[in-house]
Amino acid sequence: MTRDLEGKTALVTGASRGIGRGIAERLGAAGALVAVNYATNEGAAHATVAAIEAAGGQAFALQATIGASGAAEALAAALDKALNARTGSNGLDILVNNVGIGDYKGIADTNDELLHSIFDSNVFGPFKLTRALLPHLRDGGRVINISSSATRLGDKDTIAYNMSKAAVEMFTRSLARQLGERGITVNSVAPGFTETDVNAGVMSDRAMVRAISESTLLRRFATVEDIADFVHALAGDAGRWVTAQNIEASGGLRMA
Repeated sequence: MTRDLEGKTALVTGASRGIGRGIAERLGAAGALVAVNYATNEGAAHATVAAIEAAGGQAFALQATIGASGAAEALAAALDKALNARTGSNGLDILVNNVGIGDYKGIADTNDELLHSIFDSNVFGPFKLTRALLPHLRDGGRVINISSSATRLGDKDTIAYNMSKAAVEMFTRSLARQLGERGITVNSVAPGFTETDVNAGVMSDRAMVRAISESTLLRRFATVEDIADFVHALAGDAGRWVTAQNIEASGGLRMA
């Protein structure tokens, strides 16, 4: 595997499991020094760090609950200190806003508490963190936001999640306008159904798995590696001329 990100620094939010962990491991394998953000599962975060190091990479864990009051500023300060200690600089090359939560509820069952928690995590969290890290982002860097194919599909039972991820895509386009003059690309990646523990309930239902696979052009769920490899492509030199885009990586979900 080529180490095309050698000498680069990266922060991946929600990187203790699932897609976030896969992205962190992929960037680490490519040579980046990866900050592995986690909210509560310290053990899983350190397992991600250990996996990166076992593969010859470099990583460290940073706790912050994205979307919580003061979390963005605290994470930016902790990252500043950690990067200075390891590299002698607080410069950040790659920011992956991966954290996202949701629930299978329609409008009538989505109470105010759930609505606010989804938007705090999925919209306000990435916005505030990116804002806090703007002084640290190096010219020519990358911001990659994780969206969802849900923004295209618009299912009624994930209404708040759909709305939040649509906001992420507009955040991507607007931020790209601001950061383009610094050579920083900003894109969002929209996975479909992916083999992670978040989808464990879906994957335990054989009929549902069959229905989803049959409605996907490539006839399967994504693996974490499918998404991580694409994020890596955007993070590296190959992604230098792509910005302000939402790119769906769903294998053609419901395009059949």
